[in-house]
Amino acid sequence: MPTIMTHAIVPLAIAVAAGPARISSKLALAGAGLAMLPDADVVGFAIGIEYADQWGHRGATHAIAFALMVAAAVALLWRDARSVGAFAFLALAMASHGLLDAFTSGGLGPALLWPVTDTRFFAPITPIRVSPIGADFFSARGVVTLVSELTLVWLPCLALAATGWLIRRRHHARIA
Repeated sequence: MPTIMTHAIVPLAIAVAAGPARISSKLALAGAGLAMLPDADVVGFAIGIEYADQWGHRGATHAIAFALMVAAAVALLWRDARSVGAFAFLALAMASHGLLDAFTSGGLGPALLWPVTDTRFFAPITPIRVSPIGADFFSARGVVTLVSELTLVWLPCLALAATGWLIRRRHHARIA
């Protein structure tokens, strides 16, 4: 899995690219939170849920259907999430977690198509180093993981955010 911060950067970059008129800062922060949420499944280790179980790490909580269900629940509870665009952003933000995990180099792949199948999937290429869990994060392997994420996720996200911002700025300059 990428680090928790890397999961949050994806919806934040999308929000910056789209601009505050489309995605408010509150919605952007909610998207970042939902993008990190699937990794809460690691608490299952403490209560005896095995990694490879349906509800184990990278299981059901990493599925596209789960992201849609959580986004729907948020929309029911939060008025700001009730537009089609807000719902789509939140669902995409949470689904991005499992999709990003599919590009990592280790562990089990995410169960993207749960509940249809418990099969764990990896992308055809897996260039992102898998992050060590726990204290191992503060090791040489953790540093290699961070460098991998910075080059393969953070820089493209920064480019996306900057491009969207520049396009909006140019558009506003032409109007003024």
